[in-house]
Amino acid sequence: MLLIEALRSTTRGNIMANTDAGSTTARSTEDRLAEALDYLDIRRTQNRYADIVTRRAWAELHEIMRPTCSLELNLGDQEMRFDGPDAIGGFIGESLTQFEFFEFVILNTVIEVDVAAGVAGARMYMQELRQNVSDGRRTNAYGVYHDRFERYDGKWWLARRRYGSFSRTAVPGPEHEQVVFPLPEFDLDSL
Repeated sequence: MLLIEALRSTTRGNIMANTDAGSTTARSTEDRLAEALDYLDIRRTQNRYADIVTRRAWAELHEIMRPTCSLELNLGDQEMRFDGPDAIGGFIGESLTQFEFFEFVILNTVIEVDVAAGVAGARMYMQELRQNVSDGRRTNAYGVYHDRFERYDGKWWLARRRYGSFSRTAVPGPEHEQVVFPLPEFDLDSL
């Protein structure tokens, strides 16, 4: 509460915030602080996901995904769907057995939070750094997750995921040769 009072005294309670349309809207310091804290919690959940996948700690997906969380995959040349943390972790885990080295790297993220409704839409660009078990070849993949987050019992959870590949190392081919797919895009408000 002291932080909020200190911010109020320095900002006089209102801050002008730019909107996408270029106009400005007065928002209270409390509203901006609530949105910033929710953004931080969601970003921590994204970071946790990257850590879980890199460590291959599939049981921990239950700590960040709702039991009904779905994952829709568009890999450029095939589409799949998995429901629930167990199925999602099982699929990813099986896919990663071909790599002796794997790291999930978040490149950029955009998050739109509706504090009052307790929902958020996020777009997270990522890269997979990989090395094959079979031949030691280094490969990589690039993609984007479109996620719906929901606040439940005061915590932000992954509720729905849409993943789209937009580039990956060509198989077979040199390490620098990439197959490129159209960049998948969804409006964050539609998630």
